[in-house]
Amino acid sequence: MAEEPIIDLQSDNYFMGEALRQAVKAYDREEVPIGAVIVREGRIIARAFNQVETLKDATAHAEMLAITQAEAAVGDWRLNECTLYVTKEPCPMCAGAIVHVRLSRVVFGLSDPKGGGAGGAMNLLQFPTLNHRAEITHGVREQECRSLLQQFFSEQRAQAKLRSQGGE
Repeated sequence: MAEEPIIDLQSDNYFMGEALRQAVKAYDREEVPIGAVIVREGRIIARAFNQVETLKDATAHAEMLAITQAEAAVGDWRLNECTLYVTKEPCPMCAGAIVHVRLSRVVFGLSDPKGGGAGGAMNLLQFPTLNHRAEITHGVREQECRSLLQQFFSEQRAQAKLRSQGGE
């Protein structure tokens, strides 16, 4: 029987804090504020934030950019011994990439019941017929992750309203 992994909630809180720092960088650049870090052997090997608007690339999600960095850091496309920390539940595109690179664990803050690929709308990370399954931990620093996204979208709506009224 496989030994159950030990989950260190203190480390989860710390690394989610690092992902939140990345999300703030996205926020400051008027990107949807989602941040991600990838950890291997207790060390951060990749840090990224959403850059969809900046790069004009629909695939430039924080998770995808972090995966590319981590692959370069490890020198392999396989990330078996790595954990991804991300402020919002990965979408199906990112969840598919997570399965393909064989990340062992995914920790996220805010669930996405409408579009999440890690248990929200669907669960690709633990889909029984795929060749790999990742352990999932959710709800880490959830309120901070939620607040940042809510503030961002509230400001975006206010700016859109001003533009529609000719105020900007």
